Amino acid sequence: MTDWDLRKLRVLRTLDELGTVRATAEALRMTPSAVSQQLSSLSTQTGVPLLEAHGRRVRLTDAARVLLRHTDIVLAQLERAEAELEGFARGEAGHVRVGAFATAIPRLVVPAVSALRRAHPGLTVKVHQADAAEVYDLLSAGEIDVGLSLAAQAPTGQDSRFDRAELLTDPLDVALPAHHRLANAPGPRLADLADEPWIYGDAGPWRDITVAACAQAGFVPEQAHVAADWRAILDMVAAGLGVALIPRLAAAGRTPGVALRVLPADQPRRHVVSAVRSGARERPWIALVTRALGEAAANVQSS
Repeated sequence: MTDWDLRKLRVLRTLDELGTVRATAEALRMTPSAVSQQLSSLSTQTGVPLLEAHGRRVRLTDAARVLLRHTDIVLAQLERAEAELEGFARGEAGHVRVGAFATAIPRLVVPAVSALRRAHPGLTVKVHQADAAEVYDLLSAGEIDVGLSLAAQAPTGQDSRFDRAELLTDPLDVALPAHHRLANAPGPRLADLADEPWIYGDAGPWRDITVAACAQAGFVPEQAHVAADWRAILDMVAAGLGVALIPRLAAAGRTPGVALRVLPADQPRRHVVSAVRSGARERPWIALVTRALGEAAANVQSS
């Protein structure tokens, strides 16, 4: 029976995700030569070629993809094994790393961590701010244990490496200058703002969400200004530079000079999800953290 080395399998998995030996080496904090040696050794061990030349790069063979399919199953099962073993040590100190995009931290992560510190002083939670799309890379690399992301940023297809659960539906409100003609109008619609200057990011999920919501309303928003930081966007709206869609998680509190209006007819929204590596949701400490995040999300939805 083959004596499998999980480190080599993780190197192969990372190469498949990142595409190059150099990127794999940087992600795993290895040298490119060490990555190549690990992959060569794994190929020798399995008795089949795992890589083939593809121009100036390499790509995985069909045999390597078969191996990865089984690797994902094995890694998920090992997470479950660790979950059962942790059950014997529930009274010991635990450590969970949570990765989350910026607007999820104040309203979801901070309340959850505060509640956990009171109820479970032996549990340490480390927070790692990351872009919504980056969360899955951090989970895959083992740098975080629980990730908060957007459903729109999930890996395509049925990716067996992750276990996802919807946490929160976050409505999008429109931010208007306080003196805007629709600031106090009943039932504003996105279509009413088709000719307005818009403020949103140049790339990333928020640009996609804004453009998609406006397209659903029948127009392409004119991007008058580029900004991705919510504080900056709200300040620009207050100055009368344009209008913007703002997730309710990001709009806690009032901003002088800004009228935040609900869009009842359009009801644009984004979906916040929690994600863990497959099999890890059963681990006691991770289960505590995901439960606390769920309770924080429920409090936000009911407020």
